[in-house]
Amino acid sequence: MKVALIQLAYGDGESVADRTARVADLVRAQAGHDLVVLPELWPAGGFDYTAWAERAEPVDGPVAQALAAAAKDARVTLHGGSIIERGDPVSAEDRGLWNTSLVFSPDGELVATYRKIHRFGFGEGEPSLLDAGEHLVVVDVPVADGGSVPVGLSTCYDLRFPELYRRLLDRGAEVFAIPAAWPRKRVAHWTLLGQARAVEDQCVVLQCNTAGTHAGHEMGGHSQVVDATGKVLAAAGLDEEVLSIDIDTAATPQWRRTFPVLPDRRLS
Repeated sequence: MKVALIQLAYGDGESVADRTARVADLVRAQAGHDLVVLPELWPAGGFDYTAWAERAEPVDGPVAQALAAAAKDARVTLHGGSIIERGDPVSAEDRGLWNTSLVFSPDGELVATYRKIHRFGFGEGEPSLLDAGEHLVVVDVPVADGGSVPVGLSTCYDLRFPELYRRLLDRGAEVFAIPAAWPRKRVAHWTLLGQARAVEDQCVVLQCNTAGTHAGHEMGGHSQVVDATGKVLAAAGLDEEVLSIDIDTAATPQWRRTFPVLPDRRLS
């Protein structure tokens, strides 16, 4: 499976429309990959809380339409990072706003959405502005040899909760795709936790972070690809960068057979 992680950099001076057009062009440039991944909340601003309600849109809104067209033009499965989704509240107490990941097929169809389950902010930020997701999502990503790879979806702060990844594992995931807006001051946690999730679940981890500085927050970059043994196969720096890598899809099940730790689980 050939994967591209687009570690996007942006600041406060770039409009959402200009950023969306730039991102769509970056996606089109990744033709030949099976899966392309973007960072969390790149249209709304990962820490630009005050703009979220204004920039919220439905899952078929302008940003989604631009991403769908780019995925179709490039003939890739596109994990579009995430948007602030506006929809009908699930209950009377809800706001109708979520941090929602969008996945598009090479035909430009929306094939999966994931509403972030763990909201960052310790009572402020996401918890005070957004509703929590409730459902786990694993999506099959087609690859060039005619097969497919099951990819579990999660977002940023989710990375700190290993039980989520155990459940994705139990649903068949062999790869975890994790878009993020993770700040530089905690980037050591970002890289360490990615390796931990790979080792404990014997899954490939794709971590696509944000670069640049926005809303007063310097972002951490350091996107990485970690194989199922915990080895870092590719890593980015602090600036905008595209990580492109071929992943051996046979290596994960082979490692699970060679070092069969998962069947020894006693607790669920």
